[in-house]
Amino acid sequence: MSLVQGHRGPGLSEDDLGPDPVARLRSWLDEAVARGVVFPEAAALATADAHGSPAVRHVLIKQVDDRGLTFFTNHDSRKGQHLAENPRAALSFLWRELDRQVGVTGAATRIPAEESEAYFATRPREARIGAWTSRQSRPVASREELEAAYEATQARFPNEDVPLPPHWGGYRLVPDAFEFWKGREHRLHDRFRYAREATGWRLERLWP
Repeated sequence: MSLVQGHRGPGLSEDDLGPDPVARLRSWLDEAVARGVVFPEAAALATADAHGSPAVRHVLIKQVDDRGLTFFTNHDSRKGQHLAENPRAALSFLWRELDRQVGVTGAATRIPAEESEAYFATRPREARIGAWTSRQSRPVASREELEAAYEATQARFPNEDVPLPPHWGGYRLVPDAFEFWKGREHRLHDRFRYAREATGWRLERLWP
């Protein structure tokens, strides 16, 4: 069954996708924005620690280009600790309004500090204060403790200038495979995989 009842739209072919999965992902993101999808850049990020114990959560993908897919987080968070132990990761986009999914697998590593600084400077002051305040993924005794810590951080940085915390920054997932999925009737969905090879990308259709 399609993800969106009554809205299947046209199917998907190799010619529709083209030879470049990065360009196709960017075009699908643009279409999701144009269609008014809420948080079209949100993707589920799956990681695992050195022993293979998995975890998944959503992140916002802030940049997609030939270098990879970039997101930002606390380096001391569970996902940051996982990626330090095991850089292999997967991302999954779901746009229900378009009846489309995209999966990406690869290795995610930290981006240069200057790139993280440039992005951090664009964030609202409140979000920058929050990045300094949160001991992400660690237990907190109460909401009151969290809010008191936020107030203390505001007092520490009374002006607009809030620098990049040493425990916060970006990661870039460098893809080695993409899967593009389009819902069709009777569960005969269109599903394609790009696999990275020495000379470029190999595209093949998969059973749905």
